[in-house]
Amino acid sequence: MKQLARFYRSLFFNTGMYLALGGAVLLFIAAYFIPVLLQVAVLAVLAFLMLLLLDFLQLYLPARAISAVRHMADRFSNGDQNEVSLTIRNNYRFTAQITITDELPFQFQQRDFLLKGILHSGEEKTFTYQLRPVERGEYGFGDTHVFVSGIFGLVKRRFTFHHPVTVKVYPSFVQLRQYELMSFKHHLDGIGVHRKRVIGHSMEFDHIREYVRGDDVRTLNWKATARRGNLMVNNFMEERSQQVYCVIDKGRNMKMPFDGMTLLDYAINSALVFCNVALQKGDKAGLATFTGKETAILPASSKRAQLSKLLEQLYHQDTQWTESDYESLGVHLRTSLSQRSLLILYTNFESASAMQRQLPYLRQLAKYHLLLVVFFENTELKKLNERKAAEVEDIYIQVIAQKFAHEKKQIVRELAHHGIMSLLTTPEQLTVDVVNKYLELKSRLLA
Repeated sequence: MKQLARFYRSLFFNTGMYLALGGAVLLFIAAYFIPVLLQVAVLAVLAFLMLLLLDFLQLYLPARAISAVRHMADRFSNGDQNEVSLTIRNNYRFTAQITITDELPFQFQQRDFLLKGILHSGEEKTFTYQLRPVERGEYGFGDTHVFVSGIFGLVKRRFTFHHPVTVKVYPSFVQLRQYELMSFKHHLDGIGVHRKRVIGHSMEFDHIREYVRGDDVRTLNWKATARRGNLMVNNFMEERSQQVYCVIDKGRNMKMPFDGMTLLDYAINSALVFCNVALQKGDKAGLATFTGKETAILPASSKRAQLSKLLEQLYHQDTQWTESDYESLGVHLRTSLSQRSLLILYTNFESASAMQRQLPYLRQLAKYHLLLVVFFENTELKKLNERKAAEVEDIYIQVIAQKFAHEKKQIVRELAHHGIMSLLTTPEQLTVDVVNKYLELKSRLLA
């Protein structure tokens, strides 16, 4: 009984069968008016049944005529294209036309997924497709179904391969690898990351060497010069092992979507890449996330395992529908951070009044740490400003959009007035702009 049910579920009829059957019916109808066509109709039905039987036998006699294996990474990168491949082998003795449907995770909401191809007898082919997740979490893949049509195209057989698997979607480690590779090949300038010219020197002494033309005369070591009889200068190296924290706001203001992802996801992807850059520069990277009165802190470290800890910590973050408490954040950072650190605060202010409410707490943070406030430019408002106004209503909309865009610039000026650094950027340029700002601060010896 189970075998009969399995057979019934795997059997499908192609459009060609219905067309042939319809043609036979039309012949019988025509034979009512033209009796000579009756024999033609009977022969057509017999031929149709014979071809149908042959299609059945060719498709169902081999037991394992088709094999399918799914290949993909153990984890996906959020916001990036992730490759999935299906390797299909045709063990039939004839060239088969196949259609593949893969049960994708419900998060993608893709109901029309189809892959089509032709496989010769004994041929093995790999079909590849890309998936772009826009939220972190667990994604469950289901079965793979392969539909094979017979030689005559009347019958279709479905092969189902049960290989369910759950894949975790992590913050964008693909961007992390890209930045590492570009850094290794010195191609970071191709995506906008560039080094700033170092002005002055740090106070971390390295060694004494002979003076060469072009050295800063302020670094002359007169005692060593007197001993050696030649001009000697102190050589300094860039300061290292400083604490750098990515502070991520998980409040409702970070729930705003952009290109399918929330601002929080963009901040998380940027924080992961930035922490890797900081670790490569010899600094200690840490993480702080806050929402409401809750603040979670991962202490800064320069150990090799720190990047893995950051990745796992960032994987579990999610936005909340509450207002973030900056006062509570300041208290937690004061008690947890024992030394002056660079704080990269990822947040979002849509109006100057929203920033004014948090300004006293931001000033308090900037008093004890080097604070960089990173918030987002509303690209939709920019599109409205650039669009040509066709009606009076469009003019009103553009005026309102310009007002909001102007408030963003006011926020930057107000923060600078109180000695707080800020960075206004678009979500797509976030990572590059933050890394550039960090390198600039390092070159100015502020971090």
